[in-house]
Amino acid sequence: MLVEGLIVVMDLDRFEEFIEEKGLSQWSPNIVTGTLTLLVEEFARKWQAIVVYGLDPKRGTEEVVLEIPFGHEFVDEITRDLSRIKEEINKLGASISIVVVKDFVLAKTANNRREAYYGSPGRKRAIRFLKKIKRRGGNRLEIIL
Repeated sequence: MLVEGLIVVMDLDRFEEFIEEKGLSQWSPNIVTGTLTLLVEEFARKWQAIVVYGLDPKRGTEEVVLEIPFGHEFVDEITRDLSRIKEEINKLGASISIVVVKDFVLAKTANNRREAYYGSPGRKRAIRFLKKIKRRGGNRLEIIL
């Protein structure tokens, strides 16, 4: 069943370079991926978001796709929470790109990364905007309504 909502895509910018520079592990949660995991879990609980793909408590979260059914009704509050996530990641010395797109959501988890990114027109659009932001340097929060 399709319902209108928000698709949220987050991805740490140039993270391979960052972990090499700081000497962090990429196979277990480090200060950035562990913090992002906790922040996304808290955000998902608060907004009853469906974690489509990417939340990884065992390795740490580097990228994540969320869907929030009916979330378009609370865009301002959701934007404030996402700004807080971005600020927390920035305080740790890393940067993150976040895109929020209003569209129809499937409200179910994906079996793989391809399905998560391209499983619906709204997700495809969100990924296209994310790639555009990352090409321009990243570390932005974009809301596309």
